Amino acid sequence: MGPSPTSPASAKKKLVLCVIDAMAPEMLERTIAAGAAPVLERLVADGLYVPDCVAAFPSVTPVCAASIVTGTGQDEHLIPAMNWYHRDEGRYVEYGSSFRAAQRFGIARQLTDTVYNMNRAHLSERTPTVFESLDDASVRTAGTTYLMYRGRHRHEPQRDTALTRVASTLMRHPVMGPRELFYADIFASRRTGCRSGLGMPGVRDRHSGCVSEYLVEHDLFDFLLLSLPDNDWYSHKKGPEAQLSSIAQADLQLARVANAAGGLDAFLESHAMIVMADHSQAPITATIALQDELAELGVLGPTRPRGSARAESVEPRIAVCPSQRAAMVYALHPAERDAMRASVVAMSMAIEGVDLVMWLERDADERPREAVVASPSHGELRFSPGGRVPDPRGRRWNVEGSLNALGASVGDGALQTPDYPDALARVWSALLCPTSGEVLLSAEPGYEFLDWGRQAHVGGGSHGSLHACDSLGALVMTGLQLPESPPAQWAIRDVAPVALAHFGL
Repeated sequence: MGPSPTSPASAKKKLVLCVIDAMAPEMLERTIAAGAAPVLERLVADGLYVPDCVAAFPSVTPVCAASIVTGTGQDEHLIPAMNWYHRDEGRYVEYGSSFRAAQRFGIARQLTDTVYNMNRAHLSERTPTVFESLDDASVRTAGTTYLMYRGRHRHEPQRDTALTRVASTLMRHPVMGPRELFYADIFASRRTGCRSGLGMPGVRDRHSGCVSEYLVEHDLFDFLLLSLPDNDWYSHKKGPEAQLSSIAQADLQLARVANAAGGLDAFLESHAMIVMADHSQAPITATIALQDELAELGVLGPTRPRGSARAESVEPRIAVCPSQRAAMVYALHPAERDAMRASVVAMSMAIEGVDLVMWLERDADERPREAVVASPSHGELRFSPGGRVPDPRGRRWNVEGSLNALGASVGDGALQTPDYPDALARVWSALLCPTSGEVLLSAEPGYEFLDWGRQAHVGGGSHGSLHACDSLGALVMTGLQLPESPPAQWAIRDVAPVALAHFGL
């Protein structure tokens, strides 16, 4: 179990939190069995291995990254999806579903939202990140390129190469991050000689490994968030089976970091490790064009031509927000919210590939009354917190309706939903998030919603749904104290409290 967080040995141990994007447990195990991931094999053998750590819902990177660094769901951190509608500003927010989607919304707008606004404006000020909490405790923090980086230290954009000078025409403003921040060459707290090509896929893991190697060699951190995102890109392109190669490549970067301390044995004497996925991936064979399916309701498009009051042939009444294997729909006019929600629900239930339709019902005072999960073939399940039925994590719920909607059953004294892990808490958090849509959708296995660039990952892999196939990731922890009463079912939001406890917080 390791030393307690307050013991001298623990106080001397640094902590590396490594996020290998989309690392599926089965593929980790197969890569280890093939002898292609010796560092991860050692960590699994020495520590706690959790093969079913539950992602947020939607299980897309922005939502999951926010949950990892804050230890909360989106009802608290307020990052609802990959693509969402900003009610206060009357526009779509797009974090990078695809290059063509970014083109539809404007490259400059997409980069500003992703690099700046996600942390500065969209992530709730009420949910401190692990960087902020550790910075406040005078713990030396560091981070490689990761969507969530908010900390207490100011960083100016870099202009030391021709490439960064070009990027600085868009990325002109400073950010607040960890003490040592290295973000896709745009921000670098010191010269390391490491280059990322502005975060191009296929190069990002090597940049993170290079920077982290430098940080270890020069003793520049107590806590490091080491992001290895290329596994996700590779899986999108080649499919989840291709992770045999990309997890092995991630393992090489872990070995590089460990070797900077004199080898893995020496590294583990002075460093605790958490290695985790934010979600996993599932194969994609078909698509859902939700914008087309709901067109008769009047879908707001991404752009309006100059000199035109509107670009749409029908007056916009809804905003449609695809996020890979999940989607949200917003009613644009509050006066018709309930009627529009009913229309969207009815139409969505008839769309091929839609697995679940979810919405929140409120009382006369607009307070949340109950959540509804509807399956086109298995009926509706209604639920709210505070009842007599526990879930595997110990939270209690009022439950009414068809358990078959979630393939649920009551066993071992708790509501079991193996096909949709931690389903009630994840759906409740998503629906209560004030930046979420009125209706949430989850796709059947094999299906993905076309993004606003008409792109999907057919022939490759994707994620985002409530289903277990892309919601369960690997989690490995070694060299640090675990909670005295660990959760019966680990979730990604459990990691930040473990990291903070390691430093006595």
